[in-house]
Amino acid sequence: MTAPSQSKITPAPVAFVTGATGLLGNNLVRALLTEGFQVRGLARSEAKAQQQFDGLPIEIITGDLQSISSFSAALFGVDVLFHTAAYFRDSYTGGNHNQDLEAINVKAMKELLDTSWKAGIRRMVHVSSIAVLKGAKGQTVDETMLRRENEADPYFRSKIRSEKVLNDFLADYPEFWACMVLPGWMHGPGDRGPTSAGQTVLDVARGKLPGIPPGSVSLVDARDVAQAMIACLSKGKRGERYLAAGRHQTMADLIPLIARLTGRKAPSRQIPMPPLYVIAALSEVQARLTRKPVLMSWATAKALASENDRSHFSAHRFHHDLGLTFRPLEETLTDEINWLRKAGFLP
Repeated sequence: MTAPSQSKITPAPVAFVTGATGLLGNNLVRALLTEGFQVRGLARSEAKAQQQFDGLPIEIITGDLQSISSFSAALFGVDVLFHTAAYFRDSYTGGNHNQDLEAINVKAMKELLDTSWKAGIRRMVHVSSIAVLKGAKGQTVDETMLRRENEADPYFRSKIRSEKVLNDFLADYPEFWACMVLPGWMHGPGDRGPTSAGQTVLDVARGKLPGIPPGSVSLVDARDVAQAMIACLSKGKRGERYLAAGRHQTMADLIPLIARLTGRKAPSRQIPMPPLYVIAALSEVQARLTRKPVLMSWATAKALASENDRSHFSAHRFHHDLGLTFRPLEETLTDEINWLRKAGFLP
């Protein structure tokens, strides 16, 4: 008598996520677990990772992009690399950050690719940025409208250069597959940093904004960006960019909406651009003298001015190629506010 045949059990694919505790990273980890992946998450702080992922079946890899060799062993046996980590928030806190931007966003990208290839990884989804694109004011920007380096601030330039590193790698290694997801200004739950998005919500909820700043943004839920990254694995094309930028919002529309959802009164005064530059310059000087965080950096003021009304981004590939839709803006902000309250950031 022959023994009954047993069906082979296919092991779950293994995903490696850099920047796992960040706003996008932690939402991506949760989405990957829901999709049946095994997840290894890179985090600089094990304590923060344990707090962020309490009870979730994730393998925490403690490490840093400035020392890739320290976690290179964890890249073996990985099926797909999701690269969400970048030097971003600190680059808008005043001072010169060119060295760190180059080291983490550009040089570490090349080392991560080389190390991943040697470990046997052949698939990657890279988080780029809307910063690599530029159109005229009011124009709908798509994935083909690239920004020139000489038109970019230091952060934008580092993201352009990191994309070039990836595209050069793809040209040199035809067997390697990768595509890029370009998020807008991400909001949503899990913003333990907090990012500039979460800090904006906190400032409105605490009544700290002296007025409504000028400018516009393209706001997207980090959970929608995470879904776009996963969808790229089955629907994305090698070397392509996919905008997951969300919806155009003026600060004049967004701030009152956040105020209403947090139960606060929105500022009534509009801050013109010239006074914002003065505030930024004084804030930079004060931060240097007191060594306290800058209230409004010069880089932030310049970004608000240069990108105002350049936040209309195409959702064609997001909808038609990846088959996704953006969730309602109020749902994103409500979930973000509720998470901030639960996490103790707000009463």
